[in-house]
Amino acid sequence: MAKSASKNSKVKDTKAAADAKNWTKVIRTSRSPKTGAYTFKESIVYKDKVKDFLAN
Repeated sequence: MAKSASKNSKVKDTKAAADAKNWTKVIRTSRSPKTGAYTFKESIVYKDKVKDFLAN
């Protein structure tokens, strides 16, 4: 018989879950001048800093 998951493993930390909603994954593309290929820079940024990340 398979083991059933305990209820304790399904309980989430509500404060951490609420704080996680304030972060955003941002992907910026840039083109290499040498080869012409696209490169991607991924970062997880606080939601208020997204415009600053994309501006640089």
